[in-house]
Amino acid sequence: MCGIVGYVGKKNATPVLMDGLRALEYRGYDSAGIYVAGRGALKRAGKVAVLADSLPDDFEGTLGMAHTRWATHGAPTEQNAHPHSDPTGAVWVVHNGIIENYADLKASFLAEGVTFKSETDTEVLACLIAKAYTDGVLLEDAVSDALAQVRGTYGLVVASSREPEKLVAARASSPVMLGIGDDEYFIASDATPILKHTRDVIYLDDGEIAILTPEGYEVRTHTRTKVEKPVETLEWDVEAAQKKGYEHFMLKEMMEIPEAIENTMRGRLLPGVGTVKLGGLESALPDLLSAKRIMLTGCGSASYAARVGELMIEEFAGLPVEVELGSELRYRRPTMDPKDTVLFAISQSGETLDTIEAIREAKRHGVRVYGVVNVVGSSIARETDAGVYNHAGPEISVASTKAVISQMTVLALIAILLGRANELSQTEGAALIKELERLPDLAREILEKREEIHELAKRYKDTENAFYLGRKFQCPIASEGAIKLKEISYIHAEGYAAGEMKHGPIALIEPSFLSVVLVPEDSMYEKSKSNIQEIRARGGRVLAVTTEGCEDDIRTLADDVIVIPKTHEAFLPILTTIPLQLFAYYVALERGLPIDMPRNLAKSVTVE
Repeated sequence: MCGIVGYVGKKNATPVLMDGLRALEYRGYDSAGIYVAGRGALKRAGKVAVLADSLPDDFEGTLGMAHTRWATHGAPTEQNAHPHSDPTGAVWVVHNGIIENYADLKASFLAEGVTFKSETDTEVLACLIAKAYTDGVLLEDAVSDALAQVRGTYGLVVASSREPEKLVAARASSPVMLGIGDDEYFIASDATPILKHTRDVIYLDDGEIAILTPEGYEVRTHTRTKVEKPVETLEWDVEAAQKKGYEHFMLKEMMEIPEAIENTMRGRLLPGVGTVKLGGLESALPDLLSAKRIMLTGCGSASYAARVGELMIEEFAGLPVEVELGSELRYRRPTMDPKDTVLFAISQSGETLDTIEAIREAKRHGVRVYGVVNVVGSSIARETDAGVYNHAGPEISVASTKAVISQMTVLALIAILLGRANELSQTEGAALIKELERLPDLAREILEKREEIHELAKRYKDTENAFYLGRKFQCPIASEGAIKLKEISYIHAEGYAAGEMKHGPIALIEPSFLSVVLVPEDSMYEKSKSNIQEIRARGGRVLAVTTEGCEDDIRTLADDVIVIPKTHEAFLPILTTIPLQLFAYYVALERGLPIDMPRNLAKSVTVE
């Protein structure tokens, strides 16, 4: 949440920073601001375009920083937009995260007569740095001294009118990376604004600060100990992070689903021996195979992928699995035994703070933690003991599409790997791999029907309430479909285990209430059909998703039907997810909504 970009070099910083803000806007778009040395700061409420339209032609300089905000402390107003300064204007700060003790710090400044212009915790941070920034003190030392008094999370960049050729960056649980160019240096909260300029990056770890000048950079700890950091190469390119002619990133990313599945599986399938190869987990196999309890954790769509993974691992490997929300796991009374428990953390960005804190809680209890992440070098990738990369490519739209499908694909591979080490035979493993190999083409078949789904979306765009219902493997997908509709169309939707309908929710069914029922030909087929009959008996509308060969049967029950190809029951969630994503997209399109940047949301959730 929130995006940061900074630049030091010989070029005019302003276009670099503004391009960076546009690339980062998916992380937050309540307000935006820019600081350029020698010109000061300019801030505006609203999207980056509002700020861009306000920039004077002579707003130029060779050092600067910028920020696009997702509001936490204070409303999304111009006063609360970043950058923030101390009252003298000597220190300027852009900041992601939350300073938990800001109220106490602010109270002490108010007692000293300091006047604040905003409601933010970041302005307090600027005042704290300025207080330490006395005559003869370097900016980086003032930042270290100030942060020693802070409790909370931050990824921040600091500039000063006293040292106009220096930027200082610091990190604690909120991502910060440096981009190393030719006689120019960048700071960003993720790779998207850097890709255009360089692929050589350095990831800051918690407790580290970086000092950047036109002459170079240095990384050190808050105790002034210099740290030698490896320069890593980004795998993504600029083209992968662009729309490629599509109206929205979400549509572009859905159209990339077949390729994402292929990339997730590439080099990992061993059909001849009926198993898979996951190099990132090879060293972890003894722990995994001896585990009596496998825990999966994630937030949002990642948690629904985890629930599908739970069923897959139980089905193929016969191992006990539990799914815990990352946002809840760290607060529970610990029952994790390091002798027989392992934890898989699932996150697209690898920066989801709730999931990171769940990892840290597990590690405090000695539990081995593995990651399933899409972003190489992300916090979760670096804080877990081992793991699996998705290789799904950058996902920009706030609503996750290809990434969540890639997560389910990775979990299918893990389930087969564990299954083959237990009771899954080579023949069974080979049959499963054969089905996995078919999935990209089956996904393409569904995407080719997107105009049919668009027509259905036109029919249901004025719906105010919806249930998404599924059983067994389709139960988590009901929740995933509902969250997509909520996120981008703002229609109230709830995912339910279909068997729970008669235990209360069915009271809401009436003629204007839509139920989206997942009823593929699987082990729950007849029971799922009974749900449709219960809804129709009460006058409810039904949009059903079923598999080829069942469409005539389901059309006698439902108002409308979406037909998808058949595959193994355990892999059907990968396919049934796709039409639900398309349906949500086209409903939001028909309602004229900002699909890639829905209100109140941001892509990477780096605050609690």
